[in-house]
Amino acid sequence: MAFFYILAALVGLLIGSFLNVCIYRIPNNESIVMPPSHCMKCGHRLTVLDLVPVFSYVFLRGRCRHCGEKISPRYALVEMMTSVVYVLLFHKYGLSVDFLASAYLMSILLVVFFIDLDHMIIPNQLVIAALIGGIPIFIYNIFRPIEIYGDRNWWNPLLGALIGFGFLLLIAILGYIVYKTDEAMGGGDIKLFAPIGLFLGWKMTIMSLFISFVTAGVISIILLLLKKKDRKSTFVFGPFIVIGTFATYLFGWEFFNWYIGTLQMY
Repeated sequence: MAFFYILAALVGLLIGSFLNVCIYRIPNNESIVMPPSHCMKCGHRLTVLDLVPVFSYVFLRGRCRHCGEKISPRYALVEMMTSVVYVLLFHKYGLSVDFLASAYLMSILLVVFFIDLDHMIIPNQLVIAALIGGIPIFIYNIFRPIEIYGDRNWWNPLLGALIGFGFLLLIAILGYIVYKTDEAMGGGDIKLFAPIGLFLGWKMTIMSLFISFVTAGVISIILLLLKKKDRKSTFVFGPFIVIGTFATYLFGWEFFNWYIGTLQMY
């Protein structure tokens, strides 16, 4: 079993290296395939020695091997985060369709996390990629159950997509009516919850929404108290969606069953 944990960690590192390319290039409307990876300053094409996830950054002391330009530590951070995410998901679901589905979605969401932080946008390409990945999961569930759904109803993921998309759309509409602004909820956030609903099913979509909003609320209050933000500041919601979805994958059903059990006590 230890072999599979190590394999999940290594695959996560490799995928994380690719996600770094996506995080940098997609907002700039650049191809994620061509040209090959290169130094942003000197343009020198990076070799295998420069591209070993995390280890290259450590051994090169965070600098380009050719021109000495400083490399952002975030490249190594993304690789390590992806590796940790893969290991935790494997620990939760083992080698299964649930693991493959969750790893696929979380890979896309990690890209969303950093792009939204940097540019305050969620590119349509990522939403489409997530939707495409959700289609085979929906089809597979018709024949064999997906654990995260909690049942075998074929319409479960479709209802999840409708709830996720519809709830945030409703918030956006109400925000526009009350505050006369379209900034109550970003369009990218609304669209992103459609594929998330496909992957999570309707019950866990509600759980993901709940965790996302609670996390966003707590962090926003802390930032306001620390005077890092003010009430007129714009808060990105994408990173909290990512946190909420990941937490749901790991603990969603446990929290849901605890909550239902608590209600039944009264």
